[in-house]
Amino acid sequence: MSTNDESRWAKWCRDDGSVVSCTEKVKVMNENLDELAQMAQDLFEDGLLMEVSAEQMKTVLHQLVEKLHNPYQ
Repeated sequence: MSTNDESRWAKWCRDDGSVVSCTEKVKVMNENLDELAQMAQDLFEDGLLMEVSAEQMKTVLHQLVEKLHNPYQ
């Protein structure tokens, strides 16, 4: 994955469907997701090394995402 590829994750959209086009905002979102992806991969691999089920690791990561909340509503 190229670190200069601004489209590597998603086309970021607002709640109204309009596209977030600010280059700096897109850059920050992509960098944050790069970091999160690496942390999640490290967590997953650590779990596997500790003999935790791969499916359980994925389930727990999905549960973590489902528990996210919007503090700005």
